[in-house]
Amino acid sequence: MHMQLIDSYRIPFSTLMSYIPVIATLVTTFFSVILARATLRYVEATDKGLALAREEFEREWSPDLHIKMERVSATEAKIIVTNLAKTSVLLQLLQLRKISHATPFERCRLNDPLVGGMTWTQEMGKRIMACTGNEFEGPIAASMTFYAAGRMFRTDWFRSQIVVRDGRIVSLEPSNMPARRVRVLERKGPERRREFVQDVTAQVAAEKINTKPDESFFVTGA
Repeated sequence: MHMQLIDSYRIPFSTLMSYIPVIATLVTTFFSVILARATLRYVEATDKGLALAREEFEREWSPDLHIKMERVSATEAKIIVTNLAKTSVLLQLLQLRKISHATPFERCRLNDPLVGGMTWTQEMGKRIMACTGNEFEGPIAASMTFYAAGRMFRTDWFRSQIVVRDGRIVSLEPSNMPARRVRVLERKGPERRREFVQDVTAQVAAEKINTKPDESFFVTGA
């Protein structure tokens, strides 16, 4: 009776062999799930590392200008622009305005390069006086538009407190830092760059052509 009970629990060898592929499939699926989860974690860690590296690169190489207005004498003042970033920029447009007015009073077109870590200075006493008038006391702001890495940027408005009496600058002191960093300006059409950039070679080339009208120019091509 005992031997019959044992024989009833015996599994045929062929049946056992048929279960081996099923067991192997389950084991493979289990390890595949573990490997997929590990791969997803690795991808997430890689994405976070790339994001941190991109943020560090942009923070290190993104353009950043600081503008300061400084009194020189009763009739003169100067603008000091410092490039705080490593990348070089091309200064294009300096704007001055009163805080109480939305539109700038003065625009000064430039075409001056500014290397990273260097300072650009320009006398702006007459332009500041044209913006404030002979009698004024209050905030005045300056903003710079510039090119960097093939894109156009504009700084926020840097404010200064100025006191003008009888056409004379009594005091000119910086009041606060801007709340935002530089912003990228979207260009609309190819003429946007020509509006700010001055081609210093075009006039020279035109003068040469006018002085030699009898010469013939030929353009060769393949």
